[in-house]
Amino acid sequence: MDTFAFIIHPIDPKRDVSRKYPLLGKYLSESQINFFSTFFPPVYLSQIDGIVSQATGKEIKGWFVACPFTPRRMLELPEKMVYHKIIQTGQMAEKLGANILGLGAFTSVVGDSGVTIANALDVPVTTGDSYTIAVAVDAIKEAARVMDIPIASTTAAVVGATGTIGRVCAELLADAVGELYLVGRRTDALEALREKIESQSKARIYTSTSMEVLSRARLILTVTSAVHDVIRPEFLQPGSVICDVARPRDVSAMVAAARDDILVIDGGMVDVPGPVDFHFNFGFPSGKAYACMAETMALTLEGRFEDYTIGKDISRSRVEEIYAIANKHGFRLSGFRSFEKEVTQETIDAIRRNAHVRQRR
Repeated sequence: MDTFAFIIHPIDPKRDVSRKYPLLGKYLSESQINFFSTFFPPVYLSQIDGIVSQATGKEIKGWFVACPFTPRRMLELPEKMVYHKIIQTGQMAEKLGANILGLGAFTSVVGDSGVTIANALDVPVTTGDSYTIAVAVDAIKEAARVMDIPIASTTAAVVGATGTIGRVCAELLADAVGELYLVGRRTDALEALREKIESQSKARIYTSTSMEVLSRARLILTVTSAVHDVIRPEFLQPGSVICDVARPRDVSAMVAAARDDILVIDGGMVDVPGPVDFHFNFGFPSGKAYACMAETMALTLEGRFEDYTIGKDISRSRVEEIYAIANKHGFRLSGFRSFEKEVTQETIDAIRRNAHVRQRR
């Protein structure tokens, strides 16, 4: 049986540590967890069973292994030390017998986005970013449909547009919308991306280093590598949709609390084919996974044991290829979730009503 492993790590320190070590999560403060994570070894979490291809009937198994570092710790510690801990975790996956290793959350973006880690391991590595891009763009298109937003004539924005994931998301979204704002920190990189996209699409492309331009967008896809939230409720117009692909989140919890006329969805949730059992609660309903996890699974079902998505230059063709592979084996965009909760049709209807009321004022 072909196998895979996937590295996760604590994003919300107290909540996520509690999932494996309830007492530590209960009694240690967030700052204590950040500190002690420096000295904690890699952790075996669970075996993953029941993933079955809809196309071939092939079944695979995998494992969750955890790098103990929190996002804050990964940014604070020397890069060499962070690499060492992730590589140690990868070596645990090798000993388990994994044919391919997926890097989750911050382990996929630290340093050179998996290149150094792949070079240090015998097992091939993928960040899962290619399928994350494909699913994020799918998700925001579907959200536009359910919110009655005419996507072909609307204005969209990509926050973190010059990042590894943001660049290709912007390319794909530009094919679907009328106007697109590229939002980031570096004007030169934004302008270079604008020129590239304008040569390939009919959308009108603008750039900005200010979040204030989000008030002009109905669709916002955000994917920065910030430790703290970067999008606030006062930036947003009624009836807009935000697809938050970043972990930690880019969207402040204040948005959901203060604005009942905005649809915020978590990017990257998919249905996994087969009676999958993760034997570990990572915050999703049964049978569902992050798109980055699904990329590792889909490659295993396909028998593509190679360094697949690593580095900071992801091609559109690679995104389209993994989308086709995943679709073949039965991975599908799942229902919407927002801040760890299901988004029901009743919720969507209420958001639409509230938006219509405010738009008339």
